[in-house]
Amino acid sequence: MGSAVAIAAPNVSKVREIRPQPGLQTKFLSSSADIVIGGGAAGSSKTFSLLMEALRHVDVPGFGAVIFRRESPQITNQGGLWDESENIYTGLYGAKPNRNDLSWTFYPAKAKIRFSHMQLAADRFNWDGSQIPLIGYDQLESFEEIQFWYMLSRNRTTCGVRPYVRATCNPVPEDDATGGWLCKLIAWWIDQETGYPIKERSGIIRWFARRNETIHWADSRGALLEMFPNVAAEDLEPKSFTFIPGSLRDNPILTKKDPGYRGNLLALSLVERERLLYGNWKIKPDAGKVFNRAWFKFMLRAIPTDINFLVRYWDKAGTEGGGAYSAGALVGRRSNGRHVLLNIKRGQWSANNREVMIQQTAAADTEMARSLGCPLEIWVEQEPGSGGKESAQSTVMNLAGYTIKLDRVTGAKLTRALPASAQAEAGNIDLMENLGETLQGVSALEAFLTEAQNFNGVSGVKDQVDAFSGAFNHVSLKRSVSLVW
Repeated sequence: MGSAVAIAAPNVSKVREIRPQPGLQTKFLSSSADIVIGGGAAGSSKTFSLLMEALRHVDVPGFGAVIFRRESPQITNQGGLWDESENIYTGLYGAKPNRNDLSWTFYPAKAKIRFSHMQLAADRFNWDGSQIPLIGYDQLESFEEIQFWYMLSRNRTTCGVRPYVRATCNPVPEDDATGGWLCKLIAWWIDQETGYPIKERSGIIRWFARRNETIHWADSRGALLEMFPNVAAEDLEPKSFTFIPGSLRDNPILTKKDPGYRGNLLALSLVERERLLYGNWKIKPDAGKVFNRAWFKFMLRAIPTDINFLVRYWDKAGTEGGGAYSAGALVGRRSNGRHVLLNIKRGQWSANNREVMIQQTAAADTEMARSLGCPLEIWVEQEPGSGGKESAQSTVMNLAGYTIKLDRVTGAKLTRALPASAQAEAGNIDLMENLGETLQGVSALEAFLTEAQNFNGVSGVKDQVDAFSGAFNHVSLKRSVSLVW
């Protein structure tokens, strides 16, 4: 591919120079591998590198590049692919944008760079018959394995440019339902004990070939061919591959323009901070990593008088005496910016008894809000499907006269818990020493701490944590308001 060079707009009086920064960008743009995957941490300017690579052959007639995101809104979101392409491509090589089909055409060669989504696995068939010299993926870990390998069959050309693939990514563990295949694919470049990239292997090219549904690796093309002496070279056709890790340190331009960005990453929960700041591919939300009981340092005996907003959040179940628990968490926000978990209601109630409990709790919460002079909101999680909608609407009707809202939840429970996780780790969430009733000999405080310690968002009991996270998310978004009752 050759080394990266500065790109300037031709035939203009002012030359606008765009040059990669040392580190990830330079290595990414200089690699000769058929497939290059770069990234592993946020802020390393992975997307910039991908957009720059697409410019390399825009002076070649017939050249084209397609850069994929999993979903279409990710392309046009503020600061996303399209916005970044406008910052880079405007004025270069007679570039003409077309926002309707999210493409750029470069004259006089008429080379084209297009942005597209591939939301469903079946969307890969929409590209049958296509010839794409350069296929790019922004955040490859969000794509399914079958999409990546199938699209290699579209990676072909007659324009004279050797077809190749470039992709960016963020870390996910190997058991991730969507992107775990990528973690396994780049395993040679990752320390399998720590999960961090092996610096000495950054950018080193290896060769692979698939035989009998198994991917075989070697350090050179010749070595791979020698592994299969009875297979003709054209039937094996090894491809070259490398992984180039990056971090925020590779992007001093960003840290200069936005010196607080590192602080944003440091404020993430432990799991997300390890992934997005330090590029850890092995970190998982195991026990004690999402919530750790040691993070809750202050157990309060009296309700703080400076609470300025209250939210009770209900995560409902409907089986009496067994199955999942219904749980309702009451969280208050204090004027000093701290949050406090004031109360947990939990039980295996029948649907009718649960609604009675929710009504009684609403009355008690209202009295507390009046004494504190602050607003109270009651939120109920609405599960997907008609049954979840009917159950949530029933609770709304039963709480007529209260400020009650439905939470039509999306995304994983772990994702919804991460904001509270980050604040808990920072020591900004307090607990009441008396969180509620003792059940089966276990205090409400101990029951919550045990569940929080073991929470991983996937398995085990998680009803109290779901309710706590829901209450925290809604109370933390509100501005300070006081009421006169």
